[in-house]
Amino acid sequence: MAKKTGKRTWMNRHVNDPWVQRSKKDGYRSRASYKLLEIDDRHRLLKPGRVVVDLGAAPGGWSQVAADRVKPNGWVVALDLLPIEPLEGVQMIQADFEEATGLATLLAALPEGRADLVLSDLSPNISGVRVADQARSMGLAELALELAQEILRPGGALVVKVFHGAGFDAWVAAARPLFGDLRIRKPEASRAESREVYAVAEDFRPVART
Repeated sequence: MAKKTGKRTWMNRHVNDPWVQRSKKDGYRSRASYKLLEIDDRHRLLKPGRVVVDLGAAPGGWSQVAADRVKPNGWVVALDLLPIEPLEGVQMIQADFEEATGLATLLAALPEGRADLVLSDLSPNISGVRVADQARSMGLAELALELAQEILRPGGALVVKVFHGAGFDAWVAAARPLFGDLRIRKPEASRAESREVYAVAEDFRPVART
């Protein structure tokens, strides 16, 4: 009964969420679209002609924003384990970029195997065990950072969801030397009680691998 009650409470909050209602009115696929809109209004990362990779893209809210802002001549590659309904200006890839075949498919979709911007709104399946969920969340952020190092052009940028808690400071310490500027943002559309924030890292400076 408690599980059903919790699910019902979540559904009621979701349906009555003003950002959810606004997304339906504005034609966005998710409330998360407003997080990226606010970040981009502040940092101007989504410029016409840029190549963007969107990790954990389903249902497509971030890809929707990105595709609109990088046109004309821009391109968005959206990757997720889940299927995504088609979007104009977006190439959908249903795969796991941790696996060799998924990574190869992603690289093949990028001009010269490079991107100007990597977006990651990746989240794990929540277990309810806070320590485990935090570890999984920061593990995904680490994977996004590793991929960014592989595919970003010099001067490129990374936007990735991270969570305050164990592993957060270590992630920031690892990312900061790779970029000319790194800021932590909490968009208005993020729920106040959530520990989620977004690392906005600009001016990628690749380092030689030893």
